[in-house]
Amino acid sequence: MELTNNTILITGGTSGFGFEFASRFIDSGSTVIITGRDQSKLEQTRRRLPKVHIFQSDVSDPNAIAMLYHQVTKQFPDLNILINNAGEMRILNLHDTSNDLLNITREVEINLMGPIRMVHQFLPHLKTKKNAAIVNVTSGLALIPFPISPVYGATKSGLRSYTKSLRIQLKNTNIKVFELIAPGANTPLNDKFSTVDGFDNKNSISPDKVVDVAIKAMMKDTFEIYPGISRVLKIMARVAPDYLLRQTSKVGSKLMQ
Repeated sequence: MELTNNTILITGGTSGFGFEFASRFIDSGSTVIITGRDQSKLEQTRRRLPKVHIFQSDVSDPNAIAMLYHQVTKQFPDLNILINNAGEMRILNLHDTSNDLLNITREVEINLMGPIRMVHQFLPHLKTKKNAAIVNVTSGLALIPFPISPVYGATKSGLRSYTKSLRIQLKNTNIKVFELIAPGANTPLNDKFSTVDGFDNKNSISPDKVVDVAIKAMMKDTFEIYPGISRVLKIMARVAPDYLLRQTSKVGSKLMQ
């Protein structure tokens, strides 16, 4: 895929993979639009990346997605790439009854329903472009359960399944569908796990290295992208899933009692 001179929309673009994608694509001459829930973080990002365009929007809100679509396609009619990067990962003890029925599924709204709704909303527009792509950011935890973050893993597994189906349904269009199966990385998403018993971040890598692998893979039309340890997880999830689950179950085991 040609990755220069595109118009790219990135959800969750103020930090982590989203920020790195934005920085890299701006440098390659593309027009980059990012979204986020926090206006102050968006403004901070624009100070770091003066060429970026910002929109405050929440992917868990269908009305916000509809408004974003009308604003972005009106101002940037050449939009041809959508990167669904926004996500939330929480430590959840399923014994804890203080989580109400809405809060317990918050990650489903952000991580799974958000990308599905974004694709549904922007798909007709993307189908009009000769060179178009959708990138869904999943996780190595889509391949194996992570008991301390049960809902997060479920959402990424669901998004992975949806992405595979989306790719097949769009095979006769000009839209290429990529999945970035992201490994553990040094992002704000993982910061909350630094003090959790059993958590080992020695295999975590920097977001820029993940994005570097992703961009090179996209240029080669490699539709499933496995940076770092994600490739190992892919193999281990097939040959030794029970062993992997025992290992991931050790993380935060005291918090799940």
